[in-house]
Amino acid sequence: MEKAILALTLLVMLAGLAGTLLPVVPGLPLMWLALLGYGWFTGWSACSPLFLTVTGLLVLLSMVVDYAASALGAKKFGARWPGIVGTVAGGLLGLIFFSLPGLILGIVLGAAALEILISRRDLGAALKAGLGALLGFLACSLFKFMLGLGFLLFFIAKTIL
Repeated sequence: MEKAILALTLLVMLAGLAGTLLPVVPGLPLMWLALLGYGWFTGWSACSPLFLTVTGLLVLLSMVVDYAASALGAKKFGARWPGIVGTVAGGLLGLIFFSLPGLILGIVLGAAALEILISRRDLGAALKAGLGALLGFLACSLFKFMLGLGFLLFFIAKTIL
């Protein structure tokens, strides 16, 4: 039974790791729930309450960073408030209607469109703001993936090795 729970936990953690790169799947929360379930099942031998507390706080931090990264990237590349709003709105609309490619294009085009339409910026400055938003999104995705990989490797080291 314990091997089946271990296999299920690893499967859920791998799905969560994929979810760190796919915006529809809540990757890190899913991985944390798998750790919590395994810890509960095994009497906290592999996943101590301290480990779960630390990883839970890291998951919360990653969620805050996730929402702020694109906006901060756009701001760093010169976007004004309309461009930042466009980043969020474009990303959400792109994700809803066109999945991952829509999310990526929506972030860039949303920032650029509102920079041009509301802030009256030229195309070059608007696209620069959109590029900043995209770089913020990609940096956050890399951060979440590396954090999830760390969770997975730590779990493997504690349970299999």
